[in-house]
Amino acid sequence: MGQKNAPEEYVRILRVMEKTRLVLASNSPRRRELLLLGGWEYDTRPAHVQESPRQGEEPAAYVLRLAEEKARACAMSAGKGEIILAADTTVVVDGDILGKPQDAAEAAVMLRRLRGRIHQVCTGLAILDTHTGAYFPDLCVTDVPMREYSEEELLAYAGSGDPLDKAGGYAIQDPVFHPVDSLQGCHASVMGLPLCHLGRSLEKAGFSPRKDVAAACQAALQYECPIHARVWNGEEIG
Repeated sequence: MGQKNAPEEYVRILRVMEKTRLVLASNSPRRRELLLLGGWEYDTRPAHVQESPRQGEEPAAYVLRLAEEKARACAMSAGKGEIILAADTTVVVDGDILGKPQDAAEAAVMLRRLRGRIHQVCTGLAILDTHTGAYFPDLCVTDVPMREYSEEELLAYAGSGDPLDKAGGYAIQDPVFHPVDSLQGCHASVMGLPLCHLGRSLEKAGFSPRKDVAAACQAALQYECPIHARVWNGEEIG
């Protein structure tokens, strides 16, 4: 008895895509910790660029330029399918850009200048898709009101060593010095990485967060953010 022909099988062949990787072009411990709040998996590959402002360069243009330069420098050694994330943060008072203090004395000068006043923290973001070449910049500018800390508090903090790797010479999250009073903007941006701005930019690159970024950020920083919904709605707000 003859055997029936087996039905033809149609096999769909799918091209196996390499997993897209997010690469943080920074070695900042604060940015690494914040990035984890969105549930993003990422690698770290610090990029080093010249950080001096150009003559007449506005603070917003300055941080956006440095973020892009860091992203493109990092992309020079990128693997296939990587999305590069770079950021730059600076403190601005009276239109002047305050970088990282060189020593305790310079930190004290900066802290005296900021004491009891409102200044701005500008964070520029750069998202670069190495596969398509697409580039997604974003900017967060936050008004930061500093409290009237005493000279004794100022000197103790300036001499602690903590200000030396921070623009403007302070960390908003320091539990002892606690320099900032009644913030109404993006807390994470003042730490160096505005997570809602980052989330909306990464979504444009097809790299969505795995967690509710706004909720995770507020829980971790113990801060009730008044602007997160407006940021996700696309407003230029910090």
